[in-house]
Amino acid sequence: MIDQNKQNTLIAAAMQARHEAYAPYSHFYVGVALLTKDNEIITGINMENSSYGLSVCAERNAIATAIGKGKRDFQAMAIVSRGGVTPCGACRQVIFDICGNIDIILADEEGKIRDITSTETLLPNAFGNKDLV
Repeated sequence: MIDQNKQNTLIAAAMQARHEAYAPYSHFYVGVALLTKDNEIITGINMENSSYGLSVCAERNAIATAIGKGKRDFQAMAIVSRGGVTPCGACRQVIFDICGNIDIILADEEGKIRDITSTETLLPNAFGNKDLV
């Protein structure tokens, strides 16, 4: 579990990113801050599209940005949204595949922590690389 100072820093970064989210249809804005093992914070936002299936979640945007920067090892992720909701199923799978079992901090739009959980808790018995061998 990451310390409270890192939690607060991640939540603040996710809150700031959330202001840039593009959600003209649902008006459900999400910001994410992903903490790498070398303590870099990489943010992501949700980006909707009028063809809803082409929308991209904030979690996957942050992870794709991190991978594009050559990052492969992660400590934690903060997700800020209205009500502090959990990631969708697709994001849970991507977080598991790319980030492994990391801390997931769920906070509401005011930065109040609603839950601190983990990838393993959100996606128990996950399908992954071990199943492809």
